[in-house]
Parts: sequence; structure tokens; C-alpha cells
Amino acid sequence: MTAGTTGIAAPAPATEIPAPLVRVEGLRIRFGAREVVRGVSFTVEPGRCLAIVGESGSGKSVTARTLVGLTGHGAEVTAERIEFAGHDLQRLGERAWRSIRGREIGYVLQDALVSLDQLRRVGDEVAEPLRVHKRGTRAERAAAAVELLAAVGVPEPQVRARQRPYELSGGLRQRALIASAIALDPPLLIADEPTTALDVSVQAQVLDLLAEAKERGRALIMISHDLSVVARMADHVAVMRQGEIVEQGPAEQVLHRPQHPYTRALLDAVPSEHTRGQRLVRPAAGQPVVRRERAPIDRSRPVLDARGLTKVYTGPDEVVRTVVDDVSFQLYPGETLGIVGESGSGKTTTARMALALLEPTAGEVLLHGEPWTALTRAQRRSRRRRIGVVYQDPLSSFDPRWSVGRLLVDALSTGPRPPASAEEARARTVRLLDQVGLSPERFDAAPLRLSGGERQRVAIARALAPEPEVIVCDEPVSALDVSIQAQVLDLLTDLQDELGVSYLFISHDLGVIHHMSDRILVMKDGRVVEQGDADEVFERPQHPYTQQLLTALPRLAAA
Repeated sequence: MTAGTTGIAAPAPATEIPAPLVRVEGLRIRFGAREVVRGVSFTVEPGRCLAIVGESGSGKSVTARTLVGLTGHGAEVTAERIEFAGHDLQRLGERAWRSIRGREIGYVLQDALVSLDQLRRVGDEVAEPLRVHKRGTRAERAAAAVELLAAVGVPEPQVRARQRPYELSGGLRQRALIASAIALDPPLLIADEPTTALDVSVQAQVLDLLAEAKERGRALIMISHDLSVVARMADHVAVMRQGEIVEQGPAEQVLHRPQHPYTRALLDAVPSEHTRGQRLVRPAAGQPVVRRERAPIDRSRPVLDARGLTKVYTGPDEVVRTVVDDVSFQLYPGETLGIVGESGSGKTTTARMALALLEPTAGEVLLHGEPWTALTRAQRRSRRRRIGVVYQDPLSSFDPRWSVGRLLVDALSTGPRPPASAEEARARTVRLLDQVGLSPERFDAAPLRLSGGERQRVAIARALAPEPEVIVCDEPVSALDVSIQAQVLDLLTDLQDELGVSYLFISHDLGVIHHMSDRILVMKDGRVVEQGDADEVFERPQHPYTQQLLTALPRLAAA
């Protein structure tokens, strides 16, 4: 890469640890009276990866955004030093920043669901850094976008490049963001939760891509709540809490011999096969770990019965595609059925048909042995409350004008016992909030003012309000950091034990699936390739694709 107008040149690959490419000392960030980052210091060398971990609100992302001049409106940034390749970033104006972003420092944004322009084609979004920095002709940029999409594992990249972001799954949108960030092969790549929405096989492909960049001498700052990914990628780990780095050091030391109690709590909260049957949020020091005691599941009659579900679409290229092909399964009372598979395997389409939000091309779903998807919309209305849903991004499913209380009162009104008065509605809403671990003060709060974990708790409370027998959980914890994820998974488990609700649980995180599920359904290219008891599938997988998924799974123990 040639030096740009800023005079910043790309580093050369090195076999020994060279001088730092990035040096941050005493970074402080304030928004008004609130100081969100306090005295943070770190360095990153060419060919090395620094992972910054910590719970939501710890200051990870705002620290990273400061390195590309995007701290945020009203931010006050002070530091003893913020340097990139020996240049003082604190002295740059917006014009200089625009010349650096994309070419010298690539940035993978955290939220793929909203970070792409929904009105532009995906190929144009990927090629945007090439256009801004005047690389190639329009035709050359279009061809490069297709190559980049292929490099990050997007199937049928020529077709996807012509689609709008809203036509892609969350995982495909995340890959498009990564493709855009690496378009100019910058010396420094900042990746904020780059694998959050990716299934394990594509995650492995993306991590291989990032590892190759490291080998070419590129520096990497990775922000992730997935500690198994951190174990694979990081050379150095910094643990942030409440705006401060509480522990940092070589990855092997921090992940396997942590010194700070907060770091140890983060590691304990990682779900896996070893945590099945026990809570992820550990008891106080000296208290015993309580294992979950469950009654046998009654499999005499399913609460949800999917028979031969098939869904066919016609794509923008006029090609007819079968996205779900003859899928059948049963979900029993009080059971959790996990569905796994790579992005585009048909998981979410299957869930939408189970919810009767999407009409099957063929097949049907029965609810308590009675027709469900075969009913008209008017006929389903009275039964709709029996099956609820918790989405990956609860905020996008909330009316932003409504308070938490109004959202929950509205959900109560669709149940079998609508509130008879405003007083009863508020009392029952407060009970719901308590049930999901939220204080009554949240009744009047706007969802935008809540943390990610709090919003997901509200989404669970809303799903519970109509007293359903089944809740479809579509990636309910994929956007949450590991400590909040642990709280939400414990909450779902407690509610199942208390209420006997059944979960259809969709996740690309195999650790979460193994921790939560009684049985597992593995999907590939719209078909079920394997299903069975969770331990049996994970310990003795029969299908080559399942074996491939488990082989690609990054593990925390692999330091």
C-alpha cells in the first residue's frame, strides 16, 4: 500500500515484534458530565492482534471509534498520546480523517442490521472505500466487490452484490461489512464484534481471513464478547470494565490464569457442553453451584408439529430457489429444541413458518394437534397468543414512541385474561418486569434508554405476557456480551422451569445451543441433515456437515 496524503505508510511484515503501530496513553472520553473512558492505555504492533473484552457499556466500542475519529457528537477526548504509525491523531481535522478511513484504518462496524444503506445495492456498499479513494473504474470496482464478497464467504456473490441489504440475512450483511473494511487492505483493521452474526463455519472462514492479514503484517484490534474467538485470534487481551482496563496481558495468561475477579467471572459465564444443567451466573464466593433438576419431558403429544415444511422463492435473477425443503420436527411441552446451521440454511425461514408469519409453499404446522398454518389470518388471531417470539434485535421490533409499560400492556391485552383496568394492567406489568429481573422504575422508560440486556429482558417479558405455550427464540443472545448473555440464558431456563414453556431456539453459537437444548436439529441448504439428543449430536455427530461444524468451533481451551 502506498503512502497517502497524510504521509502514513503501510508497515512491512516482521518476524519479531516491531515498534507499535498504534500507541494510546491515558485516554479519557467524556460526554457532558459522564466520563465513559478513564485512563486507558495500550499498544498494537504490526502483525499482532489486541482483543478488548468487557460487558456492554464498558467503553470498548467508544475507545475503538476514537481511533478513526468517530467518537461521537459532543464527546470530549483527551489523552497523553494517540498515535498511528508515529503520527498524532489528535491533530487531525475531518478532511484528514476521511483520507485515512478505509485506506489506512479499516473499521468493521458492530451492527450489521443498521450499518448498511438499505437503499443501495450491497455491491455498491462494499465498493464504497474504493470509490471514495478513487481506486479503479466503476466496472473494476464492481468486479472487486464481487471478489471481496466471495473472499468473506458470501454464497452466489454476483447475485448478492445486486441485492439490497434488507434482502440478506444478518450473517450475510455482517460479511458485507467485513468485505468493505478490507477492500483496501489497510495497515490497521478495527473489528467491532466482527463474528457476532456469523455461524461457526463462516466465522472460521472470516477468522482465517483476519489471521492471513496478521501474517501479512497488518495490525488488528478486535472487540468481541466471544472469548473462544478471542482465544484463537488475540496475542494480547485487555479487559475493560466501567471505562477502565482492569487487566491486560498476553492472551494465554489472561484467558487461562486471570488475576482479576471480573475476568474470572467473564470466563465462568461462557456457555458450553460443560455448563449444561447449571447456572451460568456463578453464586457468590463460597456458595455451591446449584445444578438444574428437571422432570422427564412428556413426549406423548407435541405442542408444535411441523410436517414437510417447504418454502420456494424466486430471486432477483429470476432463478427459483428452495430455501426450506421438506423440514419436519416436533416440539414437546417444556422442551427446548435447538436449530443450528449456517447463514442461509433456512433456520429463520423455518421459524417464521412455525410462527405462521410466512406461508409454506408446501407442508403444514399443527399447534396442539390442531391446524395452525392452514388457518386464515382471521382464524389464527384468537390463537396467536399461544406462540410468542423473541427476536435477535428487540429494539427494531418495538414501537420507539411507546414506553416499556405500554409495550407490555399491549401484549397483555392479547392474552386470555386482558386487564380489566389501568390499575390491574400496571400491577400485572410490574409483575412481568419483576419476573424478568427488571425494576418497576422501567415501566415509564423508553426502550432507547435501556441497555441491550435490559431490552432483551423486555422482549422476553412481552413474549410471556399473553401466556404462550411456545416461544420462538431467534438468536436471542447473539448481540449480548458474555455476562449479560449468561443472565438472559439463566432467565430463560428459570422461566421454563417455572412456567413449563417450550422453546424453539435458533442460534449460530454452538456453545449456547448445547447449553440450552434438549434436542438439536441441524440444517444445511434448507434441509435437516441430522437431529437427535443434544449430547448425542455433539459427542457423536453422524453427518459430515455436523462434524465439519464442530471441527470449526473455536474453543476457549485452545490458547
